[in-house]
Amino acid sequence: MEKFIKWSCFIASGCVVGLFVFALYISTLLPDTFLVNRDGSIQIAGMPFVRAGVPSGVNEVASTTVGASYNTDLTIGGIIPVKTVRAQVVDRRVVQVCGTPFGIKMFANGAMVVGFSDIYTPTGYKNPAKTAGLQMGDVIVSVAGHLTRTNEDVANAIQDLAGTPAEVVFNRDGKEHSVMLTAVKDSSSGTWRTGMWVRDSSAGIGTLTFVDNETGVFAGLGHSIHDVDTGTTISLLKGEIVPVSITGVTKGSAGSPGELKGSFSSAIPTGTITVNGETGVYGKATAYLKGTDTELALAQEIKTGPAEIIATLDGQTPQHFSVQIEKVALSSDDPNRNMILHVTDQTLLNRTGGIVQGMSGSPILQDGKLIGAVTHVFVNDPTRGYGIFAENMLETADNALRNQQAA
Repeated sequence: MEKFIKWSCFIASGCVVGLFVFALYISTLLPDTFLVNRDGSIQIAGMPFVRAGVPSGVNEVASTTVGASYNTDLTIGGIIPVKTVRAQVVDRRVVQVCGTPFGIKMFANGAMVVGFSDIYTPTGYKNPAKTAGLQMGDVIVSVAGHLTRTNEDVANAIQDLAGTPAEVVFNRDGKEHSVMLTAVKDSSSGTWRTGMWVRDSSAGIGTLTFVDNETGVFAGLGHSIHDVDTGTTISLLKGEIVPVSITGVTKGSAGSPGELKGSFSSAIPTGTITVNGETGVYGKATAYLKGTDTELALAQEIKTGPAEIIATLDGQTPQHFSVQIEKVALSSDDPNRNMILHVTDQTLLNRTGGIVQGMSGSPILQDGKLIGAVTHVFVNDPTRGYGIFAENMLETADNALRNQQAA
């Protein structure tokens, strides 16, 4: 009997320790802050065993007021503590979900270095830019004190210097640097050159996620626009969106991403781009952008299981396709990789092979609510990809609106 009691105590102690270890693991999966609607508390769809305690620091009325925030304790079954989190009360938002293609025209805030080529001179091949320490992805801000926003600005400044050493100011990884650069004369063309190729603009197509037609703010892509050669996020000077018609599809396969092919159907802009950020492209619509009124789900309401995406494969007409949400990461270091989705719709698989370039920004719906947007495809499995939470995109959209109003 005594041995039985000892073993019972040992097993019970082990279970308690196991529960606390499990609680510690769960705490690493949860963010420090949750958005909550004023009609409910924190209820995590993927973790029904996690409960929120009574709000602390505010009275019951204040805890349901939009804009209020309070601390609350999360526990397993109301017993084992997990972590204390901050809850921010927000309205249940309704946006117009789109899924339509749009064209993007962007001008960078400076000329980006996208390549190098050696120059033939009377004393042999040289590359002054590379020798000075410039790298691909650097954005040229000024040459000899002259601002350089375009390719032409850089070229004209170099020609005017005619081989005179000059200070070149550039941005790299968000920090400003400078080098001394001396152009050399190209023996074949007789022009002064530095050996670097620069680009000041970019164009492409993506998918519009949602628009708030009351404020005119739109959101798309779910990730930033990168330079095709350097992979560097383009620093936005100005940009615009235009209508696009999808004309064809290149089917994707493992190791070979597919793409939507489209053409700009009008040269008249339907909006201006004000933000090229890590969670997407945002701006102000200048024409009506068609969408369907849809409630926006909060991150903790999203669960693994059936969902659908909205994408356009022909013309400008969006369609709904079935997918499966395989993973939801409430706490993630990557702001646009919050979910993993698996395309299960046979029609979409037959047409595209899964997720292809141009589908970035395709809205993801679950239980009739907007939960996010498609952002990236798995290189070796085009049937799978990542998605961003809709609440992350809406936060940036609201910030973009506030910045526009303050300007």
